[in-house]
Amino acid sequence: MASFVHKAVSSADTTCQTEATSCNKTWWKNSTVYQIYPSSFKDSSGDGIGDIPGIISCLDYIASLGVDIIWLCPMYDSPHVDNGYDVADYENIYAPYGTLADMVAFIDGCHDRGMRIIIDLVVNHTSDQHEWFKESRSSVDHPKRAWYIWKPARYTKNGHRKPPNNWRSYFGGSAWQWDEHTQEYYLHLFAPEQPDLNWENEQTRNEVYKSAMEFWLYKGVDGFRIDTVNLYSKTPGLPDAPVVDASSDWQSAVAYHCNGPRMHEYLQEMNAKVLSRFDCMTVGELPSTPDQAKVLQYVSAKEKQLNMVFQFDVVDLGQGRDQKYDTDPLSWTLPDLKAALLRSQGLISGTDGWTTAFLENHDQARSISRFASDDEEYRERSGKMLAIMLAALSGTLFIYQGQEIGMINMPKDWDIDEYKDVESSNYFRSVSERTHGDQGALSRALTAVQHLARDHARLPMQWDESPNAGFTTGTPWMRTHDAYKHINVKSALADKSSLLHFWKNLLSLRKGYADLLIYGDFEIYDMENVNVFTFAKATGSRIALIALNFSADFQTWSKPEDIEGHLDLLVSNVPSSKTSMLAPWEGRLYYVK
Repeated sequence: MASFVHKAVSSADTTCQTEATSCNKTWWKNSTVYQIYPSSFKDSSGDGIGDIPGIISCLDYIASLGVDIIWLCPMYDSPHVDNGYDVADYENIYAPYGTLADMVAFIDGCHDRGMRIIIDLVVNHTSDQHEWFKESRSSVDHPKRAWYIWKPARYTKNGHRKPPNNWRSYFGGSAWQWDEHTQEYYLHLFAPEQPDLNWENEQTRNEVYKSAMEFWLYKGVDGFRIDTVNLYSKTPGLPDAPVVDASSDWQSAVAYHCNGPRMHEYLQEMNAKVLSRFDCMTVGELPSTPDQAKVLQYVSAKEKQLNMVFQFDVVDLGQGRDQKYDTDPLSWTLPDLKAALLRSQGLISGTDGWTTAFLENHDQARSISRFASDDEEYRERSGKMLAIMLAALSGTLFIYQGQEIGMINMPKDWDIDEYKDVESSNYFRSVSERTHGDQGALSRALTAVQHLARDHARLPMQWDESPNAGFTTGTPWMRTHDAYKHINVKSALADKSSLLHFWKNLLSLRKGYADLLIYGDFEIYDMENVNVFTFAKATGSRIALIALNFSADFQTWSKPEDIEGHLDLLVSNVPSSKTSMLAPWEGRLYYVK
């Protein structure tokens, strides 16, 4: 049984020392965000797909966790080629999820419980079923032709038609799709059914602001998680990317479609025309941007672009250099994780920027399986260790559905057919085609998918031990995890020592020590230690010290020499902790007196 030491917080403990570290910060800085993936959260109708009425029925549970904001993944009308990230109508709801009235009721339900709501803003691309694109592809002379990125074909010497360049889609294959009707290619950085909008066109931008943003802000949403926020501006001329993978016709073109020359101009315009008129929050998804100075350009308050972004430094650990799944499981070290956290935590040190803390979302495998231990002996303990780490990191904290009960990756004996996501299925198919079905290559590909696939986060939420984990009375759109009978909300609520209750207590503690845990400066000790992660959070003379054992073995540990004062244990996930020894997957949070 794990212990949780949570002492009453005195006024001296919660009084911030300077204006720069005041606890009375903007609401989105002090908040914890709970992310919901609608298809997999709660089905109210029995059709096997989660829906908005199902989410509404769980609002009291979500509020009881102590979170402040709900982030709802795309609920828009969509063909669901990419699970809603292919939007056909920004002003309507995907029918299996419910109606516009249901969405308004959800917004009101959040506000009635003192929570705010942010929604996904997906405007790098639309669905090919969006009316804008239908008009754009209807004729080369249509006024909306310029709303998307169209280019003529290239031809080889023997007359063979080729795409305009060699860019590879994020989902594999060429980033260009031939349109037979108008005899040109259109750009799609993701699936062929997700054509990229042309942000160079002012009319396009203005309609995006009106239809995708103002429409929802006037209905009461409190902000946006902005999908692929740094892809809107492409390098002029759309040149070929360097050939890195000689075995493929299609190459990674991140340098040409990410952080392009007009990106900051577009976001400043978005802020000036829309966001500045509302008390709202923005968090941008910022892939392929490891340079801290470039990240700060997006989140610096004086730049008036975004409030914060998701940096990928941590969640990209262990992925392949050129292709995500071209790797082996657990191909990262603890010093790698420390360095990644230092980049995101260091972003706010002495700057006017803000950062985020997260390990999971709908695009990532489960954090316990990736960064800790999903063996049942240590699943809950290592989950609590990761929770201590996250709760002690500065910035706005994000938790993904099921993370609070310790949901883990799919069982390794599940076949590739259980993986529904376009990214993982396309990769596995491409390996099969490229290697002519070589079993060794396919085995390695499946092992990587089993470790890193987005599908792991999209299994149905595990509510109780009833059939289909209480997610639906019908047939779930994705198979329910085999472990749902002992990993579920009902059993976690009944067990006061569960990871769920541990998270509740941590979120309360985080608010009580906001000046240290939300706003404090971050310092790592013993950077090269491959088993133990020790870091401090400091505000003026006040210090919190965190010790984490990232191994299944006992590890020696001692207070860093430059930390003076008595260590007052606030949190531990192991009973009867001995100061000089960390138990397997043990985590501790001290206040230094």
